[in-house]
Amino acid sequence: MRRWTIRAITHGIAIAIGFALGIYFLPILTAPPSPDAAMLEEQAQGALFTAELTRDLRGSDFLHWGEGTISISATQVIHEGALAPGPDYKLYLLKEFIDHEDGFETALTEAVQIGDIKTFGGFLVDVPDGVDVNEFNTVLVWCESFGEFITSVKYR
Repeated sequence: MRRWTIRAITHGIAIAIGFALGIYFLPILTAPPSPDAAMLEEQAQGALFTAELTRDLRGSDFLHWGEGTISISATQVIHEGALAPGPDYKLYLLKEFIDHEDGFETALTEAVQIGDIKTFGGFLVDVPDGVDVNEFNTVLVWCESFGEFITSVKYR
């Protein structure tokens, strides 16, 4: 009986580890190719605002981070850099700087969801018609599936 208990425990642990690794690697394996660096650089040249993402935010950790440059034009948000891979990332514009998930819930009423992020080595997201990037000052990447803060930056 003891042998079966040990096997059940060890197999359960192996299944749990495999499941966790699947959640982590599935977005990486199914992600479309990131935009070409030259194209990102070209699109960023017409930006109204530019800011640097860093990993040292209060809400960032080894699984939730972003680094690189965010450029904001009237029609696009351009990211040149890297994001921690994960599922169901959304890009938001906010009127106040948030650096942790506990502040996002309160700021959500005035936030505007710009679009989905499907790539982790840079992205281009179109700003929807009717959204004025001058009314906001922060770009935030949020994981909808797990309610996790990924990264943010104040651009003005």
